[in-house]
Amino acid sequence: MTEESKAKILKIFLIVTGIFFVIGIYPMMNHIAPESWGWTPRQSEYEEMIIIIYATLGVFLILAAKNPSAHRSLLWFTVWSSITHGGLMAYQAITSEGGHEHANLFGDVPALFAVAIVLWFLMPKRV
Repeated sequence: MTEESKAKILKIFLIVTGIFFVIGIYPMMNHIAPESWGWTPRQSEYEEMIIIIYATLGVFLILAAKNPSAHRSLLWFTVWSSITHGGLMAYQAITSEGGHEHANLFGDVPALFAVAIVLWFLMPKRV
């Protein structure tokens, strides 16, 4: 894949991911797949904090799509925060008593790893 095609795909990926972070996390946690995107016991304060953090990140990913090379630190933050957040959630899902959180291994955990992997692959080279 050429750097030019990666750059085009990266811009689209940042916009799509950003939009999902802004408007998609809430419905996934509460309506579409709460068993694999929410955690028990349900706690609205925690969920609101996660939703607003990801919505804020989503806005900045959309803004970064104009010139991804100028926003490499934000993109690397997104990669590494997704890996560490997904890794901790995977550990917690696996070790949860009674397996109540195993569904997250098929929901938000792989979604975070997918964002990290795709973004890492598409990361613009240093200018």
